[in-house]
Amino acid sequence: MRGKKIILLMIFCALAVTTHADDHVDEHFTRLHAGNTTYTNVTVTSVTAADIYFIHAGGMENVKIQELSPELQQHFHFNSKQARAAEQKLSENKAKYHEQMLQQPEAHPPDMTRDPSAGTSKSLALWRNDFPGALQQAQADKKLVLIDFTGSDWCPWCIKFDQEVLSTGRFADYAEKNLVLLKADFPRHTLQDENLRRNNAALQKTFHVDGFPTYILLNANGDELGRQVGYLAGGPDAFIKELRTFANH
Repeated sequence: MRGKKIILLMIFCALAVTTHADDHVDEHFTRLHAGNTTYTNVTVTSVTAADIYFIHAGGMENVKIQELSPELQQHFHFNSKQARAAEQKLSENKAKYHEQMLQQPEAHPPDMTRDPSAGTSKSLALWRNDFPGALQQAQADKKLVLIDFTGSDWCPWCIKFDQEVLSTGRFADYAEKNLVLLKADFPRHTLQDENLRRNNAALQKTFHVDGFPTYILLNANGDELGRQVGYLAGGPDAFIKELRTFANH
């Protein structure tokens, strides 16, 4: 367990191949040169077959290992064959996602006229909005992290799923025992703190999220266990069953 350290573990994607990541997490570089760009005060957070993810003086970033010097490529155990395989799997994953979205029926916002309180009801579950804090809590409580990438005030499928699943007592009871909940919201009509907006955008880039809603389950180390893209019918029981499948995979 990392204890009080704030660890920003960033994953290439669900199908990316992580290689020797534990050897380099929290490794520090005063300067890191990638192509024509120099980063300062670098702390490595994750390494995949093709990419290195890190925090630096200017924020969070990831670069291709092949853009580093030959010495650093060797240091990070770069293997061009493994890197190409990881890139291919990412491409296949994105293609499957886009195919799924094309086959999804046209979304319509849920009818809120029948329940005047529907738009003001609050979720029974407690959602955080800070990724480092969510990981720390998950490590301390021995739980998993669920990230909800959502457009809370404009995305009809997000709103529908929130009403049917995330705002239910059934889901709240399951989450209280098993999950740390993290919401990455991308509203269009609601004002949002600028720092939170930037942090959410960084999370979206880190996890390669292309559409809303997307739900990603992580272990306490930040490793992706599975993701659901789009709306899932069946209420909280169907979603809980899916999360259990991800966790036991």
